[in-house]
Amino acid sequence: MSSESSVFSNRWLPALLVAPLVLLVMLFFYVPIFQAFYWSFFLERPFGGGSEFVGWDNFLRVFADPEFWKASWRTLIFMAIGSSLSVLVPLILAIAADRKIRLSLPARNVLVWPKGIAGVSIGLVFSFIFNPFVGVLAPLNSLVPGIWNPNFDGFDAWVALIAAHVWGGIPFNFVVLLAGLRAVPHTIYQAAAMDGAGPWRRIFDVQLPLIMPQLFVTLLLEFTESVTSAFSLIDTITKGGPGGATTLLVYKIFQDGFSSYDLSGASTQTAILMVFVLAIATAQFALLGRRISYER
Repeated sequence: MSSESSVFSNRWLPALLVAPLVLLVMLFFYVPIFQAFYWSFFLERPFGGGSEFVGWDNFLRVFADPEFWKASWRTLIFMAIGSSLSVLVPLILAIAADRKIRLSLPARNVLVWPKGIAGVSIGLVFSFIFNPFVGVLAPLNSLVPGIWNPNFDGFDAWVALIAAHVWGGIPFNFVVLLAGLRAVPHTIYQAAAMDGAGPWRRIFDVQLPLIMPQLFVTLLLEFTESVTSAFSLIDTITKGGPGGATTLLVYKIFQDGFSSYDLSGASTQTAILMVFVLAIATAQFALLGRRISYER
């Protein structure tokens, strides 16, 4: 095949091919973000009819709201715990699949299936699984009444929420980490074994250092994805309860914007959340990205 065959004859054809995707990204991502930043400096009427420029007053009002700080703290906790487990669990499964233990081949296919399930569907399924009356943990209430009830206990609600988040994050992270493990030459493992390194020593001294680029990518994506993916799980499993125990910032924005019709406050919190996510990603690149070697 000649090199000319891979070049588009029409210079506008590549632009036309990517135009639909660019249009969708602009329409559903960049335009709402710009609108949120714009509204954060205005006092918007909920049903139209004009707006009033208020400068930084919306930010001062949000920062003075104790519920905002509570939701922000819960969001930070959810990001730390949920994202860490969403990488740790697929890592364990990827190492097990890479070692070719029994049923590892069919498990590789089964673990990818949840990727095709929407977050709302995951939330509905897990709300049934953790139902205190008919769920898998319902027998515990028969032995010790009230020991498990996510509808009234904040800790139980957090367990259900994090479990659903981790389960939904397994497929993508599992594929990325398994691909990294499979790319490591088998001779390195053999050399480590000949030097007397046991299974655990080979994991920590050979496998993990060599797949640090994949671990960095999964951690970066999980920390940023956890902010938005939590909304569908909260809305279907806990509704932010009990008593606001699982009301993360993304769900508080929804409640303020669509229940209280505080468009300016919701937009201001959206802008703050966007800056916070960018700061987290920048910190990860600064602290971890520079220390990772992409050469083997």
